[in-house]
Amino acid sequence: MKLISCRNVSFHYPAQEGQTPGATVLDGINLEIGRGEFVAVLGHNGSGKSTFAKLLNAILIPTKGEVFVDGIDTQQQDKLLEVRRRVGMVFQNPDNQIVATVVEEDVAFALENLGLPTGEIRRRVDDALAAVEMTEYATHPPHRLSGGQKQRVAIAGIIAMRPDCIVLDEPTAMLDPRGRREVMLTLEALNKNHGVSVVLITHYMDEAARAERVVVMDAGKVLLDAPPGEVFSHTQLLTGAGLDVPQAAKLCYELRCAGVNLPGEIIDEDACVHALLQILK
Repeated sequence: MKLISCRNVSFHYPAQEGQTPGATVLDGINLEIGRGEFVAVLGHNGSGKSTFAKLLNAILIPTKGEVFVDGIDTQQQDKLLEVRRRVGMVFQNPDNQIVATVVEEDVAFALENLGLPTGEIRRRVDDALAAVEMTEYATHPPHRLSGGQKQRVAIAGIIAMRPDCIVLDEPTAMLDPRGRREVMLTLEALNKNHGVSVVLITHYMDEAARAERVVVMDAGKVLLDAPPGEVFSHTQLLTGAGLDVPQAAKLCYELRCAGVNLPGEIIDEDACVHALLQILK
């Protein structure tokens, strides 16, 4: 069942005073995000992927076309809060989203602004911290946490709002490998255990490979939209769009070009090793 629907969406940033409008950033996007899906969005810098992310919870409004969230047109100003309750947004730098001096107070911040009863806030904060495995840090100051832990707190602040979908704009770009791993495991658990739709904007191929669906954007258009194995089999197309592919997929592509009979949808090391062992037997 679809949760988000983009219909012929185009976007350009408005003109500054005395200037012509900016160049078109998105051009005729037609895309749907289903309930419970885990979708990765790839694209080189300037491809439009971050602008696309901001359209999904009405930070930006389409210049042309329509974005619907659970049937609500994001252009309806009186429905803005309902849209953002359904689709939460997590940005690249967790420090920009943390506003309190204690972890549990930060997670409670938006709930308090909604005027929820104290008991309900307590339950939601506890549930959100448990979901991202940060309960033991509830009374810690955020500035003493690692980058990955801070990002998990930022995610907890969003999921305390009980959204149907979380959109994350390169949430691991500023993290070390351990922090990246923590955030990815958190997103996978939220998706699988709680049914939260995840839209992950990333430039890491290994992160995209863990999604169930990959959307590749180039010059404001959708270039590919398919499961990871199929997307990463298009090595030349991705390279032409300024993107890399997982190392296992690249190796298998080179071997196929050399005449080795390998399946076209290998994207991880284990599958690559298994396929090569089958050939060597």
